Amino acid sequence: MKTCYFTATGNCLYVAEQIGGELFSIPQLMKQDRIELYDDAVGIVCPVYGGEMPKMVRRFLSKALIKTNYFFFVNTYGMNDSVAKANAISVSEKNGLRVSYVTSLKMVDNYLPGFEMQQQMDTVADKKIEENLARICKDISERKRNVPSVGIVQKAGMALVHGTMGKVVLNQNAAKKYIVNDSCIRCGICAKVCPADNITVNDIVVFSDHCENCYACLHNCPKNAIHLKNERSTVRFRNEHVTLKDIISANE
Repeated sequence: MKTCYFTATGNCLYVAEQIGGELFSIPQLMKQDRIELYDDAVGIVCPVYGGEMPKMVRRFLSKALIKTNYFFFVNTYGMNDSVAKANAISVSEKNGLRVSYVTSLKMVDNYLPGFEMQQQMDTVADKKIEENLARICKDISERKRNVPSVGIVQKAGMALVHGTMGKVVLNQNAAKKYIVNDSCIRCGICAKVCPADNITVNDIVVFSDHCENCYACLHNCPKNAIHLKNERSTVRFRNEHVTLKDIISANE
C-alpha cells in the first residue's frame, strides 16, 4: 500500500502515518519528472480548503500515473468538509481514477482568518479524532468501499464552492499580503516548510506568486513573526504527534 499526503501543520502526516504503508510526500513527488505509483492500494490524505483540495493535490492527480485496485481518499477538516468528498471523486475520475473509498476526518482547523486557534485546540477531545481515525484505518486495512454518489446537487455545490470560497482560499498571490514583523531572525524555516517553494529568505523574507494557502510558514515560524492582517489569533498550531523536523522533511 502507498499513502500520499500533503501536510502543513502535521494533521495529514499524522493520519498518513496511522493508515500506514509506504508514505510519500506529494510536494516531494511533484518535483519528479514522472510519477508512477503501482500497488494493491494507493491513497491520498489531504486537507480541505473551503471545500476544495489543495491546488498541488489537484495537479498531482493530473500528473501521476496511478494503477491500483483500491484507491482511497481521506480529507481532514476543522469546521465543514462541504463538498470535499464529491470533489475528490470528481477530480479523481477526470484523471482516470475510480475511487474505492472516500471519507473525512474532523481535526484542528488551522485557517487563521476563520478560527481562534486556542478554541480549536481546546475542542480536540470533542472531535473524537483517535476514535474516528481508528475506524478509518480499519476500513482501509479491510479494503472497505464507501463512495457516495455525485449527482446534480453535488455538482452544483462544487461549482458554487469553487466560485466563492475556492477563489479566496486558493488565491495564488495570497502570501504577498502576509506581514513579517521585527521578530523575524531570517532563520529560513518558513522556506523549508513551504510545500510550494514559494518563499526565499536572504536579508528579507520574500513571497512569490504560487502560494498554496496552507499556512505552514505562519504556524511553524519559531518566532511567530509571520501574520495575516485578518487573522483571528496569534496562537499557532502543529499536530502534537508531529515535529518541526517532520514538516521540513515532508516539504523541503
